[in-house]
Amino acid sequence: MSKHIDLNSLIIIFITFLLFFIALFVKGLTHDMLLEAGVLVVSIKLIMMAYKHRVYIDDLKEELQEIKGLIIQQPALLPAETGQSPRSPQQR
Repeated sequence: MSKHIDLNSLIIIFITFLLFFIALFVKGLTHDMLLEAGVLVVSIKLIMMAYKHRVYIDDLKEELQEIKGLIIQQPALLPAETGQSPRSPQQR
């Protein structure tokens, strides 16, 4: 998990929790704490979305590398490299 959560995200998590707990002790359990809790939830949600996006991008890169490997293994299927024009389905 540490490879997906960078230093900036860890700093944001730490600062958000720190400010939330400071507000908890300064304001007490009042109505304003709902606003502070909302800010905390939004921050956590954004960090979770960034993590999920990073995992998705890493998976996508792996799939693209597999496709690239398959293309490199079969150069005969690429007409541009062989100097031939692409054939239509009727010519095959």
